[in-house]
Amino acid sequence: MEEIINSPEYQKLLPYLPYVPYILFAVFIRVILEVILCVISRRTLLQIREENRCMQVDQVWLILIPFFCIYWNFMFMRKMVDSLNNEFHDRKVPVEENPTQKSGYFFAGTYLVYNLPVPMFIGFIAYILGIVSLVVYIVKVREYKNLLEDERWGLEDQF
Repeated sequence: MEEIINSPEYQKLLPYLPYVPYILFAVFIRVILEVILCVISRRTLLQIREENRCMQVDQVWLILIPFFCIYWNFMFMRKMVDSLNNEFHDRKVPVEENPTQKSGYFFAGTYLVYNLPVPMFIGFIAYILGIVSLVVYIVKVREYKNLLEDERWGLEDQF
């Protein structure tokens, strides 16, 4: 054990040891935000009629799979936009075309950049932007979920 502690590789890591709790806290915050996104997205998809959904409700949890989520963020975002488009078109609710697309692409793009082998400063900036864009995306999806809940009562009257 003493050989490991006295090794030059271990000695190089010692100056960075005080930053470990901050890194773990940042990762914890990211995971919590991703779980919140999954819960809100699932509830949003439950408000959308089954024939208008472009993905199954429980597929939102695939965001939490490491490495696969780099690809899945783009697919999830696109399928969520298409599902919302289909539902709002059927309900004849006037909303912007491709709801949540801009914030979704920004969220997925920053996550992609963060996971690329880039210099640490660029990765840090991408991580901060990723957390901010994740929060913005959660707010947008929640906004449309609330709109779907409000419009749901008018949909039942049509049948």
